[in-house]
Amino acid sequence: MVGVSVLGAVRPAGQAAGSDGARLAVGEWAYFEGRIVPFRDATVSIATHALNYGTSIFEGIRAYRQDDGGLALLFALEHYRRLLRNGRLLRASVPETAERLVDITVELLRRNGTSEDQYVRPLLYKSASSIRLQLSGLDDRISIFSFPLGDYVPTDGLRVTISAWQRVDDNAVPARGKISGSYVNACLAVEDAKSAGYGEAILLTSDGHVAEVSSANLFVVHDGVLATPPVSDDVLPGITRNAVLGLARDLGYPVSERRIDRTELYTADEVLITGTGVQIAAVASIDDRPVGQPGGPVTSRLQEAYFAAVRGRHPGYQGWLTRV
Repeated sequence: MVGVSVLGAVRPAGQAAGSDGARLAVGEWAYFEGRIVPFRDATVSIATHALNYGTSIFEGIRAYRQDDGGLALLFALEHYRRLLRNGRLLRASVPETAERLVDITVELLRRNGTSEDQYVRPLLYKSASSIRLQLSGLDDRISIFSFPLGDYVPTDGLRVTISAWQRVDDNAVPARGKISGSYVNACLAVEDAKSAGYGEAILLTSDGHVAEVSSANLFVVHDGVLATPPVSDDVLPGITRNAVLGLARDLGYPVSERRIDRTELYTADEVLITGTGVQIAAVASIDDRPVGQPGGPVTSRLQEAYFAAVRGRHPGYQGWLTRV
């Protein structure tokens, strides 16, 4: 769930526009419609259905430099399984399996060779040149590219606001689907937030309960108990969200998936957000009300455990990683 910004020097053979209009240092190679090709050759027609109507599903996968110098993908198989599962929402079908897509991504990262942490963007999209409002009977393809990515947002304390935009409703456009077109909802919310000087936006459901941040899941801590909204409240079932729930249990914290009222955000001991892009980030204030303990003991312990796991320092979580 990540918008792209400039991170590092530009590679002449692989350039793309970042979210701020500058140039993004993408890898030289991309996977495009069945083959690994030079990034500059991975192009689509302006008549492509996905471009016209947002009929695509995306994922974001991080690859972390390990303490031994190697590179490892985080939750790669889980991301690709979700991509293909969500594709059913758009009646999309491709020949690649999740396991095959992991192998392709490993090969892609090897070819793009880098010493930096990476972000991988897979896209399952309606590739037909068509302007008909339909889902069936259209060709589906997958593309994958990568680029260096460090911290997407500061992890030590974000200033956030509650957005006037409501979270997209599952009965309108499935919130759990990572459907590209639905992310206009997130763009509207975060654009307003950043224009007002905030770092992120929290979106509410149509009945006023907390859903999630524009590009991340949200947790609150009250008296040592970690709580997060249920997926039935228009929440993306985040892979990092699930990892944090497991980490919290392993660390001995009680966890709860329940509805969260807006005012709970203002009275929480700690608030944190989670996602592939944001990782685990502490919230410092909400609507200019300071959080009780920004980056407090629960958030700090979860961050410490998470970053140890993704860097390969924790033997109990080696199953999260796929070595490149």
